[in-house]
Amino acid sequence: MWGALIGDGVGSVYEFHNDAATEDFDLYNPAFHFTDDSVMTLAVMDIVKQGISNDKKKTVDCFRKWGRRYPGAGYGRSFYKWLMDEDYYINESYGNGAAMRISPVGWAANSEAEVKKLSAEVTGLSHHHPEGLKGAEVTAMMIYLARKKKSKSDLLSYAKKNYRLYSSFAELKASNHGHGLEICQVSVPQALSAFFITNSFDECLRAMVLAGGDTDTTAAIACSIAEAFYGESDSKLASMALAGFAQDPEAIELLTSASSKKLFHEK
Repeated sequence: MWGALIGDGVGSVYEFHNDAATEDFDLYNPAFHFTDDSVMTLAVMDIVKQGISNDKKKTVDCFRKWGRRYPGAGYGRSFYKWLMDEDYYINESYGNGAAMRISPVGWAANSEAEVKKLSAEVTGLSHHHPEGLKGAEVTAMMIYLARKKKSKSDLLSYAKKNYRLYSSFAELKASNHGHGLEICQVSVPQALSAFFITNSFDECLRAMVLAGGDTDTTAAIACSIAEAFYGESDSKLASMALAGFAQDPEAIELLTSASSKKLFHEK
């Protein structure tokens, strides 16, 4: 889960203008800050920790609690409306927000069936479009399979059943030309590809930022998978992510519980 917050914070500095990033760009840029990716990851952590994902009203209320606490975090237009509304309606969206926040499900689930169940429950209320549901499930499943020590070839086989991937950094970078980049069917294969063409958490993070586009979200997705696979993230960047929520005791409790592996029972 730290991977998502780290990717968000580092990527936020270069979102849609990665021309400022050279190959050796400073990961610890003081402009590092959280966005809606981190806030909604906290919301999913909260939902899963409480075990309320099967209660639609409580799940919506939890998303809205966190979203309204941080109203300026950078939500998409339709999602922001859903957060601020009072009615409990299904939002038909395939925005990449479905995948950026899903990492807690990959860590909490005990089985592939539970990954699918939890992913659908926390995604289907705000991102009910088939592509939104798919993007979240594939990301969560990748994290779960990585946790279970599946090989990269096993993960690649699973990923290719769901998306067309990019085989090189040049292809990945080229995929960010044009408009309409903030959707699951663009961002998820980009994030998967960054994970597969690199060999460490650091390399994955750097490649995703240098590829350009919606870098806070694609890096959040890619790094959440890389963290689970490599068994590590970056402790200094995790501390920077934690510091962003220093004035929020509830967020600090969730994040420190995640650090001590007490957020969910051991799997």
